[in-house]
Amino acid sequence: MSEAKPHALLRPQIALPFVLVALIWGSTWYVITGQIAAVPPSWSIAYRFALATPAMFLVALAMRNPLRLTRGGHLLAILLGLTQFSGNFNFVYRAELHLTSGVVAVMFGMLMVPNALLARWWLGQQVTPRFLIGSLVASAGIALLLVHEAQVARLGGNVLLGVALAVGGILSASIANVSQGTETGRAQPMVTLLAYAMLYGTLIDIAIAWTLAGPPVFPASTAFWAGTAWLAFAGSVVTFPLYYGIIRAIGPGRAAYNGVLVIVVAMLISTFVEGYEWSLLAVAGATLGIAGMIIALRARQV
Repeated sequence: MSEAKPHALLRPQIALPFVLVALIWGSTWYVITGQIAAVPPSWSIAYRFALATPAMFLVALAMRNPLRLTRGGHLLAILLGLTQFSGNFNFVYRAELHLTSGVVAVMFGMLMVPNALLARWWLGQQVTPRFLIGSLVASAGIALLLVHEAQVARLGGNVLLGVALAVGGILSASIANVSQGTETGRAQPMVTLLAYAMLYGTLIDIAIAWTLAGPPVFPASTAFWAGTAWLAFAGSVVTFPLYYGIIRAIGPGRAAYNGVLVIVVAMLISTFVEGYEWSLLAVAGATLGIAGMIIALRARQV
């Protein structure tokens, strides 16, 4: 009798990068709040990827990856730059002007839903009934968290606008996640593809920033640049190759389950640093959100 294979996320080669990505990305949600307080969000994003891009090319060289892409690879890199490294972050940074970082992180925990649906349409991957049930439970939990946020509105912002911006970021990230899992994406050296995607994304970010916010602003704050470095190197150069590797190994739907751990880290940071105000409504929402994601997680095994 053959021994049963462990769940994909219990295999060390997947579990270790999965946990590391979640821990780092869980911290970045709070760091972003300091970035948007010092300069216009668009310039903060541009600085982040202007630092990350040459570092990613150096990683590609260190790994002896070829620095050439096919024509299809460059087109895919442009798409990734537009969706992942420009659209996603421009939406997210602005969402945090209106919502606490923990709540935006919770919303991004639902990335698994558009990832799975797009993967079904684009890659032919199946979506199980249990996955859909878990997603509905998690969606109910997120709805309760957003009701709580609307009641408290700590940042004095427009909660509905914050939700809309977060949804825009989720959809942008989902398009990027699934597109690089295509046959064209898998044919490209991953770090090289990411390096060019960041390059194209940075150019787009600079164009957006100059159009929306005018000439660049360079704050003197050491904290701002330390945060930018953390987001660029840890939150981008380290994590994106790991995360995209997980996508190639277990698919975009399952890879997005790291939102479960990201939520835990981000909500804890938001509680102790931002003073996130818990209530029975918020506790119920967080519990449902995490429980629903775990149900969905257990529904898909390889």
